[in-house]
Amino acid sequence: MKTRSGSLYSKCAAAAAVVGQKRKRAAWSAQPAVAGECCGAGGRRKRLAGGPDYLDELPDDLVLSILSRVAASAKGPSDLLSVHLTCKRLNGLGRHDMVFAKASPASLAVKASAWSEQAQRFLKRCADAGNLEACYILGMIRFYCLGSRSSGAAMLARAAVGGHAAALYSLAVIQFNGSGGAKSDRDLRAGAALCARAAALGHVDALRELGHCLQDGYGVRRDPAEGRRLLVAANARELTLALAAAASHRTFAALPLGGVAAAATGAAAGCPLLSDFGWSLPEAEPHAANQFMVDWWASHGTAAPAKKSDGDSDDSDAVELRLCSHVRCGRRETRRHEFRRCSVCGAANYCSRACQALDWKRAHKAQCVPMERWLLAGAGEAQ
Repeated sequence: MKTRSGSLYSKCAAAAAVVGQKRKRAAWSAQPAVAGECCGAGGRRKRLAGGPDYLDELPDDLVLSILSRVAASAKGPSDLLSVHLTCKRLNGLGRHDMVFAKASPASLAVKASAWSEQAQRFLKRCADAGNLEACYILGMIRFYCLGSRSSGAAMLARAAVGGHAAALYSLAVIQFNGSGGAKSDRDLRAGAALCARAAALGHVDALRELGHCLQDGYGVRRDPAEGRRLLVAANARELTLALAAAASHRTFAALPLGGVAAAATGAAAGCPLLSDFGWSLPEAEPHAANQFMVDWWASHGTAAPAKKSDGDSDDSDAVELRLCSHVRCGRRETRRHEFRRCSVCGAANYCSRACQALDWKRAHKAQCVPMERWLLAGAGEAQ
């Protein structure tokens, strides 16, 4: 059988694919090349040495505006970090105060397990740029976790001056309890004033706290009718937020809203809207600052070094400071017996009436047993 010599094959046949191998697609060759780019081996686009850079042609103001929107919609700290790793120009513009001031709450949610000096500097940079959420988170961490009472209170005050409702309420709790000082440092009138300002901004816990203050005359003139109105407003506000959060996740019928029918028919008995605690709704996700404190004390413990008198060389003793019994609060006492105990059982302690109401609906309602009942039961068995 005769075969042709190599010189008889056409030149195009030399470029044919070998049998058993897939031929590379050349669809990219049909696409028009972008100005300033060329196609190299394998179809990868490479920028020509003298090609235009469209990012460099954008003015800084426009790039900063885009980066600010990216920071405002960031889902986590990694979204901001990816901007700095893109190129040298974005790394420089990403450090502008405008970007840090617009950082979203999700991007500021630092985990307790990942706490470091770099994380603290990041929050401090955002706070210095005017980010109120960063001021609040860093203030809570410094005041309750790191023990820096003065700097933490100053951060909370900066956020409160800017109208941050959670910061106003946290300062009210500090004034009510005299946190960071002695029991004589409590200022009930200042706490009630801060609570009233936070309640005016729609803060649910502040509404409930102020309602109890007015009912009991705690720091303000006693006004039971106004206190009851604020408690009803807190329950209604809490229900509104729960319905808004559940709209995209579940149907309204899945929520325990049996008291709505009672409220519509005028049956006050058993209506959650008119109670001190509201509906037993699914708890919302805790704030990033509260979640940080919960995780921090879970890993570090709640024991604090005891204050030693002169001449006492024993440093093995420690004072066990109590956490707020509401598991999603995370606040710890700054001195012994700072938080108020449950007046019925005496086993639970709370930093505020709002935490007491939330914990009552969550678990304490089934756990609270009067101390007199235990004493009477023990006396009966002894007889």
